[in-house]
Amino acid sequence: MPLESNARIAKALAERGYNAEREAVTLLAGATDPAAAVSAAVDRAPDDALRITADHVREAIADSNRSAASTDETGYSPVETKGSGTADPPDTEPTSDPPTDAGPAAAADAATADASATGGSGAADPPTDDLSATDASVADSSATDASVADSSATDAAGTSDAGRSPSRDPDLRDLAVGNDMTGRSTGTGEYSDFVTTFRDRYERLSKILRGRVNHRPAEAIANMPGGSDAAMIGLVNDVRSTKSGHWLVELEDTTGTFPALVMKDKGLADVVDEILLDECVAVEGTLADDAGILFADSLHFPDVPRTHDPGGADRHVQAALISDVHVGSDEFMTDAWHGFTDWLHTPEADPVEYLLLAGDMVEGVGVYPNQDEELDIVDIYEQYEVFAEHLKEIPADTEIVMIPGNHDAVRLAEPQPGFNDEIREIMDVHDARIVSNPATVSVEGVEVLMYHGVSLDEVIAELPEEKASYDEPHKAMYQLLKKRHVAPQFGGHTRVAPEERDYLVIEDVPDVFHTGHVHKLGWGKYHNVLAVNSGCWQAQTDFQKSVNIDPDAGYAPILDLDTLDMTVRKFS
Repeated sequence: MPLESNARIAKALAERGYNAEREAVTLLAGATDPAAAVSAAVDRAPDDALRITADHVREAIADSNRSAASTDETGYSPVETKGSGTADPPDTEPTSDPPTDAGPAAAADAATADASATGGSGAADPPTDDLSATDASVADSSATDASVADSSATDAAGTSDAGRSPSRDPDLRDLAVGNDMTGRSTGTGEYSDFVTTFRDRYERLSKILRGRVNHRPAEAIANMPGGSDAAMIGLVNDVRSTKSGHWLVELEDTTGTFPALVMKDKGLADVVDEILLDECVAVEGTLADDAGILFADSLHFPDVPRTHDPGGADRHVQAALISDVHVGSDEFMTDAWHGFTDWLHTPEADPVEYLLLAGDMVEGVGVYPNQDEELDIVDIYEQYEVFAEHLKEIPADTEIVMIPGNHDAVRLAEPQPGFNDEIREIMDVHDARIVSNPATVSVEGVEVLMYHGVSLDEVIAELPEEKASYDEPHKAMYQLLKKRHVAPQFGGHTRVAPEERDYLVIEDVPDVFHTGHVHKLGWGKYHNVLAVNSGCWQAQTDFQKSVNIDPDAGYAPILDLDTLDMTVRKFS
């Protein structure tokens, strides 16, 4: 008979209060009568057990078989495998080179592709550092190998001890979280707190820029003779156009402010277009004769060095990058989620030992006008309880890291702490690590920056469409990497909480930058940093229709931690 859904087995155990080992779920799914096998395994487990193990299942099946043999009745069958009556999963060999820097529209053309077979042509990198969907043939082997594989029809085929990857050993894992400010908030909202935050931002980002320009403080530049060469590093206090079409950029450091004039004939228009208020930049140029203004010759962002050399795991192991689950919404895609968790229990997903979830676990309450009309679950605590049940469908030996988002029950101002104790207790599944937004996660030698992504709205609104758009969210992420800050502009849509330390600074260059929030799928490489926006698990709501948001739902980017190649699997 067909195999029972692994996710439904996990859910049945969760309803009885148990987590389960990956192999235990597979054995139960392969039983002749999975429902009876679940009941027998639960009965066989010790009273103080919280997790059903493979040994519990085997003992329950063996007991049942002995009992059945004594009465000449049929007992439980051993686990079924491919070739024993179950359909093989669809062929995922690529038929053409898949896109490596595109959203799902282009990715759909590669719906049967497998990332392990994608390769580059050896041509030079495009000058913009991203790999266009229409120019995928020019990508070299250092570019992101990524494809989309349709997993909606993948069998939840079982596996035995012999079929399990020998590398799936918890002792081989290495996971560490940094930049977590949960429980460390110091801000009271006083003016002095904001001064402290921006001073810390300036000190840390200016340190990056000081190696590139011969910096002088604003106070010192004001006392230099006219005609002198000068360079200043500061936070952008103002940017405005002059009547002549030039740009006046006012910079501020810890000693004062100083204006820089960017002439329209200097070829810096593209750079000026990218400037956001409150970000840290460096300006080089020549002082006017009266030393009252700096005529800019060049502008510099802190940026990620082009020579960045990303790390990698020393074994073949993978991480699933997802975000924006939105449990509680009446558009939460339950079937797609079950398809994803089913697939995680298959031999094909055996290398997936990590799950990194970038916020918005639930739909929340009162997030936008008339949201209550689009809720399937109206109580915020019940939303988290149901989310926890869905999380239990993931193999129990998976390492999980989660950060909050703007729909979650935490403060909206960033950095966001990793939930209060009551909600953390509800989500205490599989020993998941629940940390702040943003957070840095070191996974077997790969440095991952996780940020939910609220500031992407601001970047997309402020910058030209060719540099930042919802259709290509990874390009907006490139801008944040260039500015070395996940939320550089203050006072707009992105709320910033004052802390002694600016936790939003990207001080160390990540190997992977993972965001969500905009419900769009996009990925690409910027100066060897893989930027991934992972889409969502919520179909289009009426509110999203009203603001023209067409979500990319039911996708799961799967990252090879040894090579940083990526496959995007589709479950909707």
